[in-house]
Parts: sequence; C-alpha cells; structure tokens
Amino acid sequence: MITTDLDLYNATATASASIVIREYSTSFGWASRLLDSATRDHIARIYALVRIADELVDGPAEMAGVDIATRAVLLDELEGEIERALRLGFSTNLVVHAFALTAREHGIGMPLCRPFFASMRRDLNATAFDDAALSEYIYGSAEVVGLMCLAVFESGRIRPGDERERLAHGARSLGAAFQKVNFLRDFACDHDDLGRSYLPGTDGEFTEAAKAAAIASIRADLRAADASIPLLARPCRAAVWAARTMFCELTDRIEATPASTLRHTRVRVPNPVKARILARALSMKVTG
Repeated sequence: MITTDLDLYNATATASASIVIREYSTSFGWASRLLDSATRDHIARIYALVRIADELVDGPAEMAGVDIATRAVLLDELEGEIERALRLGFSTNLVVHAFALTAREHGIGMPLCRPFFASMRRDLNATAFDDAALSEYIYGSAEVVGLMCLAVFESGRIRPGDERERLAHGARSLGAAFQKVNFLRDFACDHDDLGRSYLPGTDGEFTEAAKAAAIASIRADLRAADASIPLLARPCRAAVWAARTMFCELTDRIEATPASTLRHTRVRVPNPVKARILARALSMKVTG
C-alpha cells in the first residue's frame, strides 16, 4: 500500500526491476512467477542489478560507443552507488535503489557484491582463463548471485548448520551450472565478438572433448544443486526447480549439438518447452 512519497519511490524502483527481468530473461522471468509476489519482487531486484552491470561491461554500452576505460570508470561508480545505497537506504538510480531495498532487508552486503564486480571487471578485457582464474570468475559472476537469492528464500528461517551448508553449496553449484551453460551457449559470441575464452583449452579450437568436459562439469553442479533443492520451501522449491530444469534442457540440447555448430550457433530452448516445464513446476507447487 502506497501511503508516502518513499512508498511510491520504492514501488517505482521495484517496477523498474520487474521490467528488466521480464524483458531480458524468459527462463528466470517465467520461473519467478511461481514465487509469491514479495519474493518475486526481491528476485527481480537482484536480477536487474546483475543484468545492468553486465550490460555496462559489454552489449549496449559498447554499441553506444563507450570505450573500455570509460566502462571501467562507470563500473567503479556503479559499485560505489551500491555501497552507498546499502548504507543510506536510498539511490537516485532506481535499479540500485531496488537492489538496496532487498539487500538491506536480507543481509546482503558488499562481501557478496565485491566479488561480483571483480568478475565484471575481468570481462572488460579479452582474456583466457586457467582453472584457478575461472573458478574465481564463476564465484563472483554467478555463485554469489545464487547466495543472494538464497538469502531471500531463507528469510526468517532457522535451520541446523548442516542444512545451511547444504543450501549454500547447492546455491553456489546451481549458479555455477547456469554460468557454465552460458559459456557453451554463447561460445560463438564470446569468442568471436568479444575475444573471450572462458573454458580452458578452447582458446584455439573448440573441440568435442572440450565440450564434453564442460558438460560433465555442469551435470556435476546440477547434481549438487539437486541435493539441496528439496530443503527449500515449496514455492521457492518449484521456482528453482523450473529454472534448473530449463537449463538442464538447454544442456541436453547443447550436448546433442556438434562442437563445430556451437562454434557459430546459439542453441535455445523453445518457449513451448519452457512452458511445459513451468506447468510441471506449478503442479509441484500445488501438490508438493
């Protein structure tokens, strides 16, 4: 209920975040519909902040003619805006303001935000990753986002330490799986357009062996995530399962696509398939 100017500002910021997730992601947008409205708003706020930072690193910012040095400055400024908003509870940037509302309510602080921005900075320059650098990059770009979402899902819940550890491991594993799927799906764009080679051993030729190794790693992450999903509350469980299953379907399609084709083609999951997955998840939500 809007009763003050601040309520209106908060609602407008939240609406802005909801537009971002709706326009940028079918998978996450559809899966989030299974959440209650308050939780859905929190997840949209997290997604919007992550997406805007990603678009600053490349995509629209680069297309607009913003050079790398300026993008680095803007990224620093965005991180500074977040830190300030977490402290003040207000930002003139609606997406940052929306994120801060969720972060302050759920104890999401700079220890999770800083690794994310460190990974975003790695994307400003074309680079190849060794195993250690890749693990650090995936933690910052994806695993911390899983931990942010988990903080929302677990709000107010008291659990034994072993369950908290399982949930945190599962959230990190699912975030890592999503990121690795994106590496394979976006290989052509990342390698040819952006000069990036995330997967070790693919700086030159993308081989079937390299693809198989990446898929094996994804499936291991998904198995780890699956061990924790049943611990989540039912609405959160259904939404996370839906997102996980959409990415598992994408993994299957990538596995069935020759590496030579992935070298220049972006594999997708058709919307009717996503809709069927969402229907199954909705049934899970209702029946448990």
